[in-house]
Amino acid sequence: MKKPRVAIIFTGGTISMTVDPRIGAAIPSLSNDEIMSLVTNIDKFAEIESIDFGKLPGPHIGPSKMMELRGLVLKTISRDDICGVIITHGTDTLEETAYLLDLSINCEKPIVVAGAMRNSSELGYDGPSNLAAAVCTAISPYSKNKGVLVVMNNTVNAAGEVTKTNTLSLDTFKSLEFGALGVVDNDRVIFHRDVINRQYIPTDGIETDVDLIKCAAGMDSKFIEYSVDTGAKGIVLEALGRGNVPPKMIEGIKYAIDNGVFVVVVSRCPTGRVLDTYGYEGGGKQLRNMGIILGGNLPGQKARIKLMLALSVTRDMEKLRRIMEQGEYYENEI
Repeated sequence: MKKPRVAIIFTGGTISMTVDPRIGAAIPSLSNDEIMSLVTNIDKFAEIESIDFGKLPGPHIGPSKMMELRGLVLKTISRDDICGVIITHGTDTLEETAYLLDLSINCEKPIVVAGAMRNSSELGYDGPSNLAAAVCTAISPYSKNKGVLVVMNNTVNAAGEVTKTNTLSLDTFKSLEFGALGVVDNDRVIFHRDVINRQYIPTDGIETDVDLIKCAAGMDSKFIEYSVDTGAKGIVLEALGRGNVPPKMIEGIKYAIDNGVFVVVVSRCPTGRVLDTYGYEGGGKQLRNMGIILGGNLPGQKARIKLMLALSVTRDMEKLRRIMEQGEYYENEI
């Protein structure tokens, strides 16, 4: 029986790192073949095609580089001989890349993103185990039509739901609100639920001039005004609680909206959606009446990615609101 063929796109990250004794710190150094040589017995399950994208730490991958990676993924996943694509990635920005790919690629074949929390010089290097689990996920017919998946620590999460929750734990990637989609157990993936309300934004472009501002007690408008004055096309505010801001930020939000800058509000809370519940000064009702857009239950970093893609599609307020608030106030359509 012919084994399925999986393409692994290597981008760098901790999974490719060893400690350089000259500087006493980890840097990307392992080749693709060196990484794969540590994934024992994987040849019994699949034929692996290695594709080199780079040796980039997670913080070096920005939105433009993500779109470049998207182009390579699209080219690879469209091949008839490839049953699925795996991307190795630095964990610092892994969830943002995974979410960008999930929003902008509409494909039934599995696309899996994986990485490592420990480099190859550390005890308990988890890169080979995570790659093996990613391969088991990519070759499974049950992984089809689930969008982009993040596989770490034998746990399978949806790109639209997962976030990095801890700076060092092997089980750092969690779907805090809805729980994991499934697990990899005894070399096969087992799904416990499906992905609901997955969104697709048909675009090949991205607007990178979008800023993210976190709200805290007593903050004023200076960061918002600076973003507007330096050319931001959109601003995501990680607001307080249900989607509220300190009163001194109202002036800046109005300044942004009056200057044609789209403002999306999400919550700094790790779970729960924003809603126009409160009517006091700085409350969500006042913000929505002013013209802000609600970002649902997305964390700030993902709302920023979504706004970047949405702004490449339209600058019309109503259309943009429909994209950003899909599943909240609008049905699942653009």
